[in-house]
Amino acid sequence: MAVPITPVKSGDVVKLKKPHPCGTNEWEVTRIGMDIGLRCVGCGRKVMLVRSEFDRRFRGHLRHAGDVPPEGGSA
Repeated sequence: MAVPITPVKSGDVVKLKKPHPCGTNEWEVTRIGMDIGLRCVGCGRKVMLVRSEFDRRFRGHLRHAGDVPPEGGSA
């Protein structure tokens, strides 16, 4: 069974199947091609995944490239 190719752009923040050992589950896409470059949002660790492995582990977009993060904070 083939896994569909996930449409992502450099700068997107995505969620993968399992969390990183630092505890976060957010990854920023830094490189697109046969390999996908990712940077952990929590600790900054950089990893490369083969495209098929990335597509298998992908669980959703958290933010798309160019989205403005919500403003606000705790009072």
